[in-house]
Amino acid sequence: MYVKTATRRTKDGQEIRYLQLAHNEWDADAQRSRTKVLHSFGRADQLDRAAIERLVVSLGRLLDPDRAAVLSAPAGLEFLEARPLGGTHMLDGLWRRLGIDATMKRLLAGRRMDARAERTLFALVANRALAPSSKPAATEWINSDVHIDGLTVIDEQACHRAMDWLAEIEPVLAKDVYFQVTDLLNLEVDLIFFDTTSTYFETDQADEPVARDERGRLLDQPAGPSATGDDNPDGAGEKVKLRGFRSYGKSKDSRPDLPQVVVGMAVTRDGIPVRVWSWPGATGDSALIRQVRDDLREWTLSKVIYVADRGFSSATNRKALMQGGTGYIIGEKLRSGTAEAKTALSRQGRYATVADNLQVKEVKIGSADRFIICYNPDQAVRDAAVREQLISQLTEMIDGTDTLSRTKRADLAGVISTKPGLHRFLRQTPGGLLRVDRAKIERETNLDGKYLLRCSDPSLSPEDVALGYKQLLQVERGWRDMKSIIDLRPVYHRREDRIRAHVLLCWLALLLIRVAENATGQTWTTLRAELQRLHVIAYTGPSGAFRQSTELTKPQRDLFIALDVPAPKKILDLAVAD
Repeated sequence: MYVKTATRRTKDGQEIRYLQLAHNEWDADAQRSRTKVLHSFGRADQLDRAAIERLVVSLGRLLDPDRAAVLSAPAGLEFLEARPLGGTHMLDGLWRRLGIDATMKRLLAGRRMDARAERTLFALVANRALAPSSKPAATEWINSDVHIDGLTVIDEQACHRAMDWLAEIEPVLAKDVYFQVTDLLNLEVDLIFFDTTSTYFETDQADEPVARDERGRLLDQPAGPSATGDDNPDGAGEKVKLRGFRSYGKSKDSRPDLPQVVVGMAVTRDGIPVRVWSWPGATGDSALIRQVRDDLREWTLSKVIYVADRGFSSATNRKALMQGGTGYIIGEKLRSGTAEAKTALSRQGRYATVADNLQVKEVKIGSADRFIICYNPDQAVRDAAVREQLISQLTEMIDGTDTLSRTKRADLAGVISTKPGLHRFLRQTPGGLLRVDRAKIERETNLDGKYLLRCSDPSLSPEDVALGYKQLLQVERGWRDMKSIIDLRPVYHRREDRIRAHVLLCWLALLLIRVAENATGQTWTTLRAELQRLHVIAYTGPSGAFRQSTELTKPQRDLFIALDVPAPKKILDLAVAD
């Protein structure tokens, strides 16, 4: 059975083609095959194609589905592969919408570099967001497992060269990205939140100390006699210091046994990370915010308030943050704070309820700074429960120790001193006996659920100060996503410039993720799962090759609309055979 074409000529000589469904029958008398027409479809130029499609579908139901698909495919058409498309297409749309591609291409102009450097860096950022892996694995992912517009095949060396260039252009790129993001998204940048974390390396060998300036940057000249290896948290002393980039320091991952680097991040109140910094692992927190303030001052920002945790509350930092019309909201240490902090905590006053779990009161102590005490009843209950558990554990450890020798009690006290939570409540009598410090328990009880804030801005209400500081959790959320979703760690690089570039890739990935989450109101985990169901399918045939995207689902279409990113074309590319 086949489709037959019959041609007839009209009186005026015009040729008209007719399509007929026919099959051949054997005529025994004539000893020949004859064509028998089963159905006429009519004139070819007036064909009811919809009716034919319905007929084909109806006949296909009588066959095995796989067999029907093979028979209905155009002759010679071959399926090659299918790759996820939705995630990279969405991220690329945001990348272009935020002008990151335009900035990189502008900085790339006139340089003797691979013109695909911008595309390579986007691919590496997309890898952090969608399937974080080492650079060799990321290269394979780009080449074989995903569709990247404008990039087909790349090698690992090209990835490393692009990363080296990223570290070089970071100051200009960060500034351009900041103004693009704030203008495009109409962000309210009145508060900038800053915090640091550390990330360790699975090696027992730290980097050799080399000469660096106070910002941790390498110096061209070798360290002279004035170089020192001592860290000065307030920035006083020698300007040249000996530091290894991967070095031992105060670990925020509870891994002081491994070398680390320190990473800082500045975030807007909307959770958008606007810049990151990397420092040697032995750098203390206290002086870092001054570098942040200096770097962001170069952007000529309007008046902003810096919000930071109590690790940055030194007098030198506060003075630096007041320069240029800016100010600060900084947490104060309660247990070993300043005389001002102790005076503020001793003052009486009524709390005003800001939210169900937050109460605030401002106290006047005659200082230029304002002090706001915050009280969280829920946290107070948790603090009391933790303290009771610690006291119970401490009591069990020292119970019956009066009968031990003085030396053994001293040894036990030494063991307890390595456990800060327990050691806080331990008291030793003049005779060397171990006791639970009841006076310390009473003082700690008065601090349950409380934290103290210092603010330099006279225009903010106590409620705004408290809520602004509470938003510091946006940075902590950023660190969690950096480490669990984007995989800041493990870092597979050992060279300092590559480690810095790796941190920058993670920052750009987090930037795109936050913009997507804010625009859609959905978590990145949900967005990624939905978008990665959209694929691109590659075919080849006698006429050439083409790539075609699968049909958009309604959730996928809604996401692209919310993100103001055009949906992918049906036919992504087409190559006609010669």
